[in-house]
Amino acid sequence: MSYRTNFRPDLFAGQVILITGGGSGIGRCTAHELASLGASLALIGRKLEKLQSVADEIAAPGRVSLHTCDIRDEAAVRDTVAAVLARHGRIDGLFNNAGGQFPSPLRDISQKGWEAVVRNNLTGGFLMARECYTQWLEGHGGAIVNIVADMWNGMPGMGHSGAARAGMLNFTETAACEWAASGVRVNAVAPGWIASSGLDTYPDEFKERIKLLARKVPLQRLGTESEVSAAVVFLLSEAAAFITGSTLRVDGGVPNAKHTWVLPEHGNSTPYEGFPLSRTPGFLNPA
Repeated sequence: MSYRTNFRPDLFAGQVILITGGGSGIGRCTAHELASLGASLALIGRKLEKLQSVADEIAAPGRVSLHTCDIRDEAAVRDTVAAVLARHGRIDGLFNNAGGQFPSPLRDISQKGWEAVVRNNLTGGFLMARECYTQWLEGHGGAIVNIVADMWNGMPGMGHSGAARAGMLNFTETAACEWAASGVRVNAVAPGWIASSGLDTYPDEFKERIKLLARKVPLQRLGTESEVSAAVVFLLSEAAAFITGSTLRVDGGVPNAKHTWVLPEHGNSTPYEGFPLSRTPGFLNPA
């Protein structure tokens, strides 16, 4: 089955898009959608076997290259971007998707744990964006989309990730101004609670909390990987030519829910499922 995208055919034909964290979850989904629209892809991640699996699914020989890289390593990022250019000859867009965190109250986060999350979710994204800019985009233009999160008004239980994602939002706004003269647009997408494979990595007690989250969403459900991918693809596309420094929330309205308003239960929000290979994490499926 082909990807059921809302965008016109060949929208990204002739373009090269880098995707960090391209071996699973939202990165994998977005890779499929961009490939279906004609893009050539450079999939970047730490585990080659996961990247290879996505490339095999996409089945577009010659259009997908694989690059193992720890985005927290400055030299590795520099070499990876250079390798992408050597392989594809150009860079038109970057989807800064890679990241990770673990649930913990602030009092229990060690310095090592704090720095690991900040390096994953902020420093690595900065390094990748800077290298794409200095090695190619500065002289040719293009688009960058950074992943942030629903960290508005704090992120209790994941304060390290909230601080890093807030930093990435500010980086997005700063880069949008500094790099505009080079024809480079920089935006962000802020997913809320998405039923992505990444949820399977959390401990069991946290999974039990995730099951209850839909009741706190005005749209009364979790989001899909395809709904995040659609936002990323739009911001990378020519249709967003006058959008930079913006953050597009994909969160079902969670930040708009207030304690003064009781959210009614309903089933009036239909999920967009464009990715035929997407699977809801098993623990979210009713028994």
